[in-house]
Amino acid sequence: MSYAYIIHLADYSDGVLYILAALLLIALAVMIDRSWSLRSAIVRGSSIIHATAERETLGQKDLADLHLRAGSLPEAALLATAQRHLHAVSSEAMASRLDESIMLIAPTIDRRLWVLDTVVTLAPLLGLFGTIIGMFHAFSVLAQPGHAPADVTSGVADALVATAFGIFIAMLGLTGYNALTNQVRLVMHQLDSMKTLIVNRTDAPAAAAAPRSPAMARV
Repeated sequence: MSYAYIIHLADYSDGVLYILAALLLIALAVMIDRSWSLRSAIVRGSSIIHATAERETLGQKDLADLHLRAGSLPEAALLATAQRHLHAVSSEAMASRLDESIMLIAPTIDRRLWVLDTVVTLAPLLGLFGTIIGMFHAFSVLAQPGHAPADVTSGVADALVATAFGIFIAMLGLTGYNALTNQVRLVMHQLDSMKTLIVNRTDAPAAAAAPRSPAMARV
């Protein structure tokens, strides 16, 4: 397929193929960016979770060390929250504050996935639109005197390229969207696991630090 023929196909759809090519580039950019970011969050976050699980209890020093190791990972926000409220609230209140942190982080984890969702829906429609425009050009040959049947059939074949390209982009985008959605689910599961680990390992020290009741003091 020569460059001149590609330009011919794009012109035959009145520029719709150019828009589809732009959608393809956008979809690929989103998939590469989010896949790299989410994969890094999963791998590095797993190491932070294992490091947390190895500790019997979590004090300020432990939380500070883990927070430093977490860096810019989503788990860092949970560790920072635990540092601020360690020994100051009950385990139920700590869990609630960690849930708040997760809710604040969630929009940053699945950001730009809506772009892929839009591309998956829009690409086939644009491809069909380009094919319809190409059909207009193909059948306009019938109005010209001395036309050949091959001119119409070749024009229909050229018009169908837009639909095929749009469907290809949609299939690629749908595959990437499902893969990234699964990675987002794994990251959210890691955050829930991290929350449980923090609550379980800060509950005992908080209980020990709590003042005894008057009845217990008399005993």
